[in-house]
Order: sequence, then C-alpha cells, then structure tokens
Amino acid sequence: MVEASSDTAPTPSQSKSLLKRLAGPSSAKAGLTNDQSDINRIIAEASKGSKYYENEKKKDKELTERIKRLLQTQNTAMKEADLAQVESTVSHVLIELESLRDTSQIIVHIDADAFFANCELLYNPDLKGKPFGVGKGVLTTASYEARKFGVRSGMAAFIAKKLCPELILLSIHPQRYSDMSKKVMAILARYDPDMLVASCDEAYLNITEYCEQHNVTAEECVSEMRRIVQEETKLTVSAGIAPNRMLAKICSDKNKPNGQFHLPFNSQAIKDFMVDLPVRKVPGIGRVLERMLESIGVTTCGDIFTHRVSIALLDKEFGLRFMLQTYMGIASNVVRPYSREERKSIGAERTFHPLADKDKILQKLEEVAEELENDMTETGWAGRTVTLKYKLDDYQVFTRAKSFERWITKKVDLFATGKELLLPELPLKIRLIGLRVTKLKDLKLSTDSGIKRYFSGPTEQTSPRKKRKISSENNQDVDYNWQDCILLDGDEEDCKTLEDELLSLTKPASPRASAAPEGAVPTHESKPVSAKAAGKKRSIESQISCPLCGKELNTNDNQKVNAHIDFCLSREAIQEADGQLPDAKAKSKSQANAWSWFLDPKTKPRSKGK
Repeated sequence: MVEASSDTAPTPSQSKSLLKRLAGPSSAKAGLTNDQSDINRIIAEASKGSKYYENEKKKDKELTERIKRLLQTQNTAMKEADLAQVESTVSHVLIELESLRDTSQIIVHIDADAFFANCELLYNPDLKGKPFGVGKGVLTTASYEARKFGVRSGMAAFIAKKLCPELILLSIHPQRYSDMSKKVMAILARYDPDMLVASCDEAYLNITEYCEQHNVTAEECVSEMRRIVQEETKLTVSAGIAPNRMLAKICSDKNKPNGQFHLPFNSQAIKDFMVDLPVRKVPGIGRVLERMLESIGVTTCGDIFTHRVSIALLDKEFGLRFMLQTYMGIASNVVRPYSREERKSIGAERTFHPLADKDKILQKLEEVAEELENDMTETGWAGRTVTLKYKLDDYQVFTRAKSFERWITKKVDLFATGKELLLPELPLKIRLIGLRVTKLKDLKLSTDSGIKRYFSGPTEQTSPRKKRKISSENNQDVDYNWQDCILLDGDEEDCKTLEDELLSLTKPASPRASAAPEGAVPTHESKPVSAKAAGKKRSIESQISCPLCGKELNTNDNQKVNAHIDFCLSREAIQEADGQLPDAKAKSKSQANAWSWFLDPKTKPRSKGK
C-alpha cells in the first residue's frame, strides 16, 4: 500500500478526529472496551494508504473546515444577538416541551444480544467462549469475546484480524436468522400483539395493558418475557423499560448482554438519567453531529442545557427543538406495527470483492434480479420504477432509474432493465450492485379494500424506514428485507455498515443510446443536483417515491428522478464539500425528520391502560 504524501498529512488535531472517524459507526457498541485509543490506532495503521483511508481523511478534513465556519458563525451571532432574549425564548420552548411529557405508557425495547453470532452458536456450540465474527468481507456482528479486542459490526474483516489474529470468520446464513427472529417475535407478541418490529433482532412493545390485566409490574413482565425467550429459543435478549421509545432504546443498552434496565417514570429521574449521557448514545446523533456538538462544548445531554443559547443561535445547524427534546428525554410513546400501505420500495443488493470483468458483474446483477423477483413474489408486490445501484471500488455510489407504464415483477424484466442501465457506464470496477423497485402495487390488496383505501386516504406514517413489518392480524407474518436486516445488526445510525459511510460526490452518467423496453419511459442522463433543485414543485400526474427518503417524484422526467436519488445518496458529502448546511426546515428533516416517528411527543398513543 502507498503511504499518503506529506503534503496531505492530517494536522495533529485532525489526526485525533480522523482516528475516531476511522473507528467506524459502531464504536459505541455494547461489550467494547472503554479505552479504544490503541484500537483506533491499529485500525488507522491497517487502513492507511487504502482508498477507504484516503476517502475518510478527505471527509474528516472537510468536516474540520465546516466546523471552523460554524465557530465563526457562532462568534458573530454571540456578539450581535440579544442573549437575554434568546435565553428567554429557549425557556419558553422548554416549558412547552415539558407540557408534552407523557409517562403514562410502559414502553419496552427488546434487543437480541449479538443476534447473528448467538444464532451461529446454536449450530456450532464449539464457538462458545471464542472470538468470532459473522461475515467474510465486512462483519455484520461480532461475539462479545471478539468485542473485547475492539472487533465490531461494520468493520472490514482484514482490520478485525489485525485487532484479533485468532478471530474466526463465519459465513452469513440469513435463513437461520429469519427462522430464529420469527420465533423470538412470536414470543414477544404474546405481551403486545400490536408491537413494532424495528428489525430482525429488535422490537418495541407497549406492555401497559398487559401489566394491568395480569397484575404484574413492568420489571416482572419483562423479566418473564426474557426468560421465556431464552427457554424457547436458547437466545438471550436485553431490554429497556421507559416512558417512550427513545429512552427505552437507550436503556436496553445499559445492562447488555442478557439484562434489563428500568428507568423511573418521573420527570426529574429522566432528566437525571440524561444529564451525563453522551450525546452519541442518542438515536439520530451520529459521528458528524457528535463532532460538531463537541466543537461548541456539548459532549453530554446535560451540556445541551448549559450551551442552550449557542444551540439556539445555531438552530439551522443543530435543530433547537430536537436538541432540547434530547436533553429532556421527551419522545413519542406510540407503538404500533407497520402497515403494508406504508411500504415504498422493495430491493436486493450484493456486496463482493471488486470486479471489473463485465460478464462477472452481469452474473452478480442476474443473481440480484432473481433474489428480488423471489422477494416480490413471496411478499406480493409489483412496481413501475426500477433503480440500479452500484458502488465502485473507491466507495463512490451511483444510481440509475427507469420507469415503466406496466407493472414489473419478473426477473427477466428486472435483469434487462438493470443491464440496460449498467452497460453504458462500463468499464467500471464495482464492489456492490443492487436493484430496487418503487411505485409499488400491493398484489395482496383486494379490490374492495382498495376502494376503502382510496376513500380513507393514506395512513399516518410513523417511521421513515418501512422495510420490516409485522401484521397486526398475524404476528407471524414478518416481512424482512434481509440484506437491510443484516446491516441493522450494526450501529443504529440509520443502520448502515461501515462501507455505507463511504459515499462520495456523484458524477454525471454517460449518455445512453440503447432502446427502452416496450412500455418504458425513456431514461435520461443522471446529474447531481442541489437541494434546492431536488425540492422543486412536483407534478401530480405521475409520481414515484424515492427509495431513500420517500419523497414523491415526477416520473415524467427520469433525469430528475435519477438526479434526486443520486443526491440522496451523497447529500452529506455534497453539503460538506460545498460548506453548506441545511436550513431550519431541512434540518428538522435531517435530525428530527428521520427520527420524527421516534421523537414526536405530540403523536397520541393508542388506548392502553388508564
């Protein structure tokens, strides 16, 4: 590997932040050693000279410059603003938020311990007590013995081997995880038939009604629940008990593995719990926001109150209400299953060692098309827009989309469309390829229910992620996108592997001359767009939903469809490169929007208990 040249070497302060960045999004996982300085150094040394390292160094430098501009803005605002008035405004917001606090519901977050790893132990008991990871290229999870060495989900296997030479690497077995997940969820459904399945290994439950009907405390109920899961599946789960989903999720990590934590249901106890909590522990706060907050002195949730004036002055960058809700521990306590109507897309993708051979790339594409056809047939979906996604060996991600006037379900159509979109871009060296279908039609929906759906209007959306659902009528009917579910075993930060953090700026696609299949809307060249361009008023004549953000797009212009999806994939990189930050409304969508289902305390819970 080639060492970075001296003229691009990071500064000492930047080196510290770069080491932390290279540690990956799962550096706060349970079971990892507290002092990770040596681990981070080993990761950096193992990565140095690679395309991944250079990309992360570039992004870290851009973030450093962004923070410099942020601090300049803060200094100017502090000099010009009426600080007393700002503090008074913040006080009123705090009073308003406190009035929204609801501690009447008992919310539980159940999280399986090292789910994939423990599933593998059931099939290979000899692995007990040994450090091992699941995944040959990038780890989807690591055993707790491996985590003691700093090995974690989302980590490249060769780096994990540097940290733990004795590490055993296992292949992924999705069917095993699917079978075990269904068993666990079936047990949990006994306590709340309307539970929310968040991923293959975690769920939210409202046990208020169960506790009242069976005259048991929350702790007794959850303890029994965990015991039964272990007895019937041989797997252990950890739990958090709190008044809302955000707190319950944070609490479920407190006593991992195989433990539970009950947060007292009163305002002062919640504030005391949050005051020393690192901001990174809060769902929705990732590495970038963590470092930006750190630059103004905010490292714990208690620091949010201390620096409330600065945060208010930098509302566009941080989102004042989101940060104050975080400090106060206020969030939504609504728990209910996803409905099929909420689903916006269905897809499949494969990651592999970089390939440049056209035939081998097309073979991978055909495998993805076959997998997607099987998923669509099994779950009962058809669609009119097919999106191709591919990732280069330097971690840049691109998408190309095509819309049809007919419904697409078959492998032959999926593969033909993907091939048509991909061939003009070759030659390329690709490490990931995927297909996603949007503008869906529910094939399981009867004509009668379709009419009812038309007149009743759209259902309320409670989550930006709609890939995993559980039917309220049949809790065994769990519909997973297992590629996504594998990624979800890593850090919650939107649920990405380390690789998915390596997005770079998009580039225009080469012109395509191939003819469109019968019934297709012609596909145009894809170009990067600005946030302003992506947000232009849409046509109501023919629309699809973006598979990433859910935004409805006009299918009459495939160029804009492609550009919008490319923009979604590279939004963070574009913002950092341009030195721009989202406006207040956009920030609401980047921090509290992606987590609005999680944080919005105004959403009323279903009737449970008193």
